[in-house]
Amino acid sequence: MENKNLQFKTTLNCGGCVAKVKSDLDSAEGIIDWSVDTNNTDKILTVHSEGATEDEIIAIIKSKGFKAEPLGI
Repeated sequence: MENKNLQFKTTLNCGGCVAKVKSDLDSAEGIIDWSVDTNNTDKILTVHSEGATEDEIIAIIKSKGFKAEPLGI
């Protein structure tokens, strides 16, 4: 399976927002690790993926009431 880093512009503005998506991202199949740069104006979510797709990650974020759009690196 291909390992890749995916980046998304999100609406995860603070630690509380990140906490709301943490368990879903932690338990998602195909995600090795992830982080959110809440200091960046675009609130960049970086995901080290081993099989998880952009659409799957966006769906997780949206299911918690936030927005995410791929940055394409």
